[in-house]
Amino acid sequence: MRLRVLLIWIVLLLVSCMTTPQPRDKVGDSRARTGLRLAPAELGASIALQQHLLIHRDGKTDELDTALEVDENRLQLVGLAFGQRILSLHYDGKNLTTWRHVMVPSQVREQEILEDLQLTLWPIESIRRALPPGWSIQDNGLERVVSLDDRIICQISYSEMPRWSGTVKLVNLRYHYDLTIQSQPDN
Repeated sequence: MRLRVLLIWIVLLLVSCMTTPQPRDKVGDSRARTGLRLAPAELGASIALQQHLLIHRDGKTDELDTALEVDENRLQLVGLAFGQRILSLHYDGKNLTTWRHVMVPSQVREQEILEDLQLTLWPIESIRRALPPGWSIQDNGLERVVSLDDRIICQISYSEMPRWSGTVKLVNLRYHYDLTIQSQPDN
């Protein structure tokens, strides 16, 4: 019974931080996301990280832990809450394979998780080549700005280089949430 209550709480956490209604604006739904699917090898490094996520939305802060591994052949992400696996992604550069706990709602979209990971961590040149028309990304060292038709959609700041070390803060202006990712190497 206690596990069921925890899973329900986890689902509510995920829904509150990862889903919102699509805004009705002039760009329409067809360009709501970039659709990035960059090869793991394009990261240019192999990483294994433990991450703690703080999601700020509507005056609330929620937390989630993840384990992320990327090498030249694959990306593997596991989402954990209270030590329980609730979500996993495996991406080999062509196919995205996912697993989710039955209590994780369908509105949590693995493709969007992959896209945000790649916007945050992959080299700017790889991202620029893959962006659809209208989208742009600027990189000013420890900050990235993602725009659609010159309208800022997302701002990403880094505490240090390489980008996957230290703390990353992503502010999504379109969907109104802040995500702080605290990473440490998985030794």
